[in-house]
Amino acid sequence: MWSAGRSAAAVALLFCPALAYAQSPQVLPEIQVISTSPLGATIDRDKVPALVQSVTSEDFARTYNNPNVTDTLFQNIPGVSSSDQQGNSFQTDIRYRGFVASPVPGQPQGLAVYMNGMRINEAFGDTVNFDFIPSNAVNRADIQSNNPVFGLNALGGAINFQMKNGFTFQGFEGEYSLGSYGRISTGMQYGIQRGDVAAYIAVQGLNEMGWRQHSPSQLARIYADVGWRHDGNEVHLTFGAASNAFGVVASAPIELLQQDWHAIYTWPQTTQHQNIYGSANGKYMVSENWTLQGNFYVRSFRQAHLDGNGADVERCSNASSFPNKLCLEDDGFPRPNPVTVGFRNQFVILDQNNNPIPCPPGAGNTCASVPYGTIDRTNTDAVTVGASLQATSDARVFDHGNRFAIGGSIDHSWTNFTSSSTLAFINPDLQVVINPAIPGNGQVIHTLGNIGFIPVDLAAQNTHLGLYATDTFDITPQLSVTAGGRLNVANLKMVDQTGAAPDLNNDLTYTRFNPLVGATYKVLAGLTLYGGYSESNRAPTPLELGCSNPNRPCLIESALVSDPPLNQVVSHTYEAGLRGDLPVWNGRVDWKVGAYRTDVTDDIITTASNIQGRGVFQNVAATRRQGIEAGAKYVEPRWMAYASYSFIDATYQFNGKVASPNNPFADANGDIFIVPGNKIPAIPAHQFKAGADVFVTPEWKIGADLAVVGSQYFVGDDGNQNPKVPAYWTTNLHTSYQVTKEFQVFGLITNVFNQRYYTYGTFFELDGVAKAVSYTFSDPRTVTPAQPLAFYGGLRVKLN
Repeated sequence: MWSAGRSAAAVALLFCPALAYAQSPQVLPEIQVISTSPLGATIDRDKVPALVQSVTSEDFARTYNNPNVTDTLFQNIPGVSSSDQQGNSFQTDIRYRGFVASPVPGQPQGLAVYMNGMRINEAFGDTVNFDFIPSNAVNRADIQSNNPVFGLNALGGAINFQMKNGFTFQGFEGEYSLGSYGRISTGMQYGIQRGDVAAYIAVQGLNEMGWRQHSPSQLARIYADVGWRHDGNEVHLTFGAASNAFGVVASAPIELLQQDWHAIYTWPQTTQHQNIYGSANGKYMVSENWTLQGNFYVRSFRQAHLDGNGADVERCSNASSFPNKLCLEDDGFPRPNPVTVGFRNQFVILDQNNNPIPCPPGAGNTCASVPYGTIDRTNTDAVTVGASLQATSDARVFDHGNRFAIGGSIDHSWTNFTSSSTLAFINPDLQVVINPAIPGNGQVIHTLGNIGFIPVDLAAQNTHLGLYATDTFDITPQLSVTAGGRLNVANLKMVDQTGAAPDLNNDLTYTRFNPLVGATYKVLAGLTLYGGYSESNRAPTPLELGCSNPNRPCLIESALVSDPPLNQVVSHTYEAGLRGDLPVWNGRVDWKVGAYRTDVTDDIITTASNIQGRGVFQNVAATRRQGIEAGAKYVEPRWMAYASYSFIDATYQFNGKVASPNNPFADANGDIFIVPGNKIPAIPAHQFKAGADVFVTPEWKIGADLAVVGSQYFVGDDGNQNPKVPAYWTTNLHTSYQVTKEFQVFGLITNVFNQRYYTYGTFFELDGVAKAVSYTFSDPRTVTPAQPLAFYGGLRVKLN
């Protein structure tokens, strides 16, 4: 097997543009402008000392009928991988260089995401809900690495979505499609310009039954922009809203899927999302060389999550003060010696009136045979107000080219988070329901010691302040150097509204300055060498702080119980590479190859608890992500082709134990041991992507996309002792026919060869539902299966 070094060399040779350059030496490449700040401090890409990649509106439109912006990012960016922890294709997360942007509460987030200068990482857990973004309204997305200007969370980089407006899109475009699993999808966009004024609106809607059991999805979202521009000055008022619902069915035991690929585990699991925002942003030419840009926004986010789960409960010990009552299992908790009555009593389960719950009537241990479950509910209601201001200058300095930017931002959020667990019953089909015949069913429960089950009503406030400056100076026409940095200040306040969880009360401030240095050298027209170093940080979120006490684990999406302070996470990134953009024959080839290394201190990870479904956030001393990325894309009038490869070595860099009680190799305390070099789970080391579009005739186009994704360790297998989630490959086909100038028909086939593969894997408690079913689980692996073969077709209308 080739080493990473040989792989890098092979890829560099594969994408080397020397021959192409020799064929067309007199034609200069196009200048590609990149935005290197959330507000748009634009600069020639060849002067950016890091890998920056752009995905255009044409790329988003190419995958007909696909409302997921994450799929387009995965397809076009070499270092982006995707996983499906939620089990719903509209709730997928993406990882760039091993750092995640995910809608799943509890995933430690490592990417900063912006839309038109507005930060869209949610306040409570830094989650990113890509389902709010209408894919037809995206003008472009820039993916940045090695740039602290994007503020908190930019550990591995940032994604900056820039939306369409009436100046960039005119006319009408509508789309309607039908497809497998009951999907009905529609979309529309319209743009108009009249002199200095323009308007744009886009809507998208989707309804489908879902390919797995009990997994319907509904999407409804809108984006609108009204703008004015004159003599370099510009003002835009934007509005957006979304109301989405998902049957989020999550992973399932591998033994269930071997019997039925559509199977699910405990249910119901549903998520409802609502989002509404308005913003005003503008640009003002102060002088010939100075430009002032600003942004102000108000954004609300609401999430309601319902989740049916098994419950780790048992009859209370006779040594407690509550014989023949219901208790939380105390296995795995540190026990005093001798075990006291007070220790036993803290696990007794109380109803909403603070009464202990009896076992069902009868002789003996009648609690033992009951398949207890819980219906867990969370509600998150957040409002964020933000503003930013930036000044840029392209005035020459000592008669040398120079681009200077200075700016600041403030984002303040108010969040109310509530959660509760209702005692329930698990049916043989694994549906979690209320059974009135069982005492306590339908009651909101908590434990006497506020362990495991505890209703939560938490008020949190986040204030994020940032000040930044960068300067790119041309030492020579070929050599440019960049220096700058950003100061981040994050204040988090948390107040328990119930009075039952005073440990949640906190007021913490995290401060850090992150530097940036780098240089670029234009070796030849169309060939640039770059290299740079940067640091970035992220502060722990209220969600993480509220679930960081290993003696009081919480159901990540359902309850917070205790919050010992966590340290902020800091990344240190080095990278270097080559890139180019050259004319070849009748088209152009854009290519890049680079290497990077990111060392992270005080990384935050999620570890499991001995209580079913519970977990804890904790800092670990050090982690590392390093690798190579390479890609090339050729475009000419009649055809397009692309190929990319990425290698990532994501490892822990410390010795220590972490909890993973469901891991088959865990010790008697439920811990596994990590040594430096162990791979971080859920990050595939190798990825290869390729695709092409060809116009068979001027009206008929066909295309295909291939993705090959390497194996990855199961989440919870941080010691790398179990078999991996297997590697997989999948292929999609699409075609379109232009019936008239205005009307087009199209078709799409996904997973053409009906490959059966998993996108995510972790472990579960084998006896979690043992009392509800007649069979016994013997394999602790639980995985998310990929959607089988699917067909979609539709009509697109475009009027100018």
